[in-house]
Amino acid sequence: MRVTHAEVSIGAEVVARIGPGQACLIGFGRADADADLDWMVRKLHALRIFEDERGRLSHSADELELPHLLVPQFTLYGDVQQGNRPDFGPAMPPDEARARWSEFTQRFGTAEVGVFGADMQFSLENDGPVTILLDSRRK
Repeated sequence: MRVTHAEVSIGAEVVARIGPGQACLIGFGRADADADLDWMVRKLHALRIFEDERGRLSHSADELELPHLLVPQFTLYGDVQQGNRPDFGPAMPPDEARARWSEFTQRFGTAEVGVFGADMQFSLENDGPVTILLDSRRK
């Protein structure tokens, strides 16, 4: 999502913060493979969600040298098709997801990052709002 600012805190400590830039909630499903990581990294770096002088979404955060904030978020895979309690069965198991998160952040490169498995508070001001859902299974 395009943000004017965003930050991640654990308790009273701010662990990651950006000004204007791109904030991303990242979840991993059971079937995600290396190719999915590569696709997502490429897509997030190239995603044109910032406006040009005509108001068109023509620029990526990278083009404008804006920061990225990556936040691990397994609850993206919460399935509520049956009942009202989320089923997290589609999410990658925690130990595998922790390794994927490490791989993902290494492949992504420079970014502010949240802490995998921590009870984080994520605050942001959405700019626009511009919020895009990316799913490597729906390429």
